[in-house]
Amino acid sequence: MKDTLSRAEARRVALAAQGFARPRPETVGTRQLNLAAARMGVTQIDSVNVFARSHYMPYFARMGAYDTAALDRLLFGLRGPYVEYIAHVATFIPIEDWALWRFRMDEMRAKYGTSPDGWFARNASTIEWVRAELAARGPLRPAEIEADAQRGRRGPWWDWDVVKHALEYLWMFGEVSIAGRRGFERRYALAEQVIPAEVLASPVPREDAIRELVRRAARSYGVASASDLADYYRIRDRKAVMSAIGDLVDEGALRPVRVLGWDRGARPLPAWLHTDAVVPRSVDAGAILSPFDPVVWFRDRAERLFDFQYRIEIYTPAPQRAFGYYSLPVLVGDDIVGRVDLKADRATSTLLVQSAWWENGAPEGRAERLAAELRTAAAWQGLEHVSISAWGNAVADLGRVMPDAHRHERVIAEPPAARDGDAQAEDLERVT
Repeated sequence: MKDTLSRAEARRVALAAQGFARPRPETVGTRQLNLAAARMGVTQIDSVNVFARSHYMPYFARMGAYDTAALDRLLFGLRGPYVEYIAHVATFIPIEDWALWRFRMDEMRAKYGTSPDGWFARNASTIEWVRAELAARGPLRPAEIEADAQRGRRGPWWDWDVVKHALEYLWMFGEVSIAGRRGFERRYALAEQVIPAEVLASPVPREDAIRELVRRAARSYGVASASDLADYYRIRDRKAVMSAIGDLVDEGALRPVRVLGWDRGARPLPAWLHTDAVVPRSVDAGAILSPFDPVVWFRDRAERLFDFQYRIEIYTPAPQRAFGYYSLPVLVGDDIVGRVDLKADRATSTLLVQSAWWENGAPEGRAERLAAELRTAAAWQGLEHVSISAWGNAVADLGRVMPDAHRHERVIAEPPAARDGDAQAEDLERVT
């Protein structure tokens, strides 16, 4: 194995680790979905639903069109193999990994649940009522708990936000788990009603858990810097991450490597290669990525690997957006060659390409590859048409290779980002 990798080699290592070096399967069933989930380690949740919900998209990027109902059965089923926790931000994790996150649950409790002046202490009676409701009635939606409280006329403080925040805190602390969803609305239950007893009884010590998470991050990334490995599971303790890297080097799971172009000032940025990593001679992928795909979710890494500067502009005022409301990176070959802002217009059964852009140096054949992905994306979402706007340096190329596509003018005004508030657990910072 090489001691030095070019940037292109590092890209191919990273894409292979994420499953992009292999052909898309002809059929996608439970086995293929589980394999993809295992390669990624976690599936991030976000409730923005302009084109498709973000947790569906990494699987589409790797496998093409598939039945999202099959993924729903895996992720949302009450007795399914996955459960939600803050393993990056809000993510789906294998249910047996619940014990691996005891250290984070304890940290969350220490941060949010111990101050005598904090929200958790001020709302102790609410929290006790919520615990009792879940113990007596099993998995519930917040609205069901609130309705029961209102019928009992327990006071004006029984509003949706108070019940919801109580549930979110208890979830962060590991007392409560998510028992599936109805639509996209969570159902909450006491952890013992969802998590197997043997998992609850076997919490992993903090040092061991961080070492295992760094190991998994390295396997999912293939090649990574220390900041990459820390970000994969959002481990803020730099010292613990570096200690874990040292242990994994000593046991032979990781090997130091230099990536050309990964520099920190005048010095190379330290990086490590996982023992299972491969360096493909080529990667011929074609995919539209979610902003929350592990390939691009750490923006610093995306810039180092792909020379791709990326931000989501959903909270940027429309006239100030550079690329669009919810632009999605476009992967062709082993590089990110552009971005497209997509919207599913259900009323007209049309996939709207609100903008399309090429990156500098995008290869020949890029338009044809992107056009194929757009057609696949439209079919996956059950949309009959594709319409291309007039905004972006790639729209002319797309129009040339998609003569049957409709055309529309650029839309400046967009509705504010629609989020249900439970996709990012960190949003609770605002109520402490």
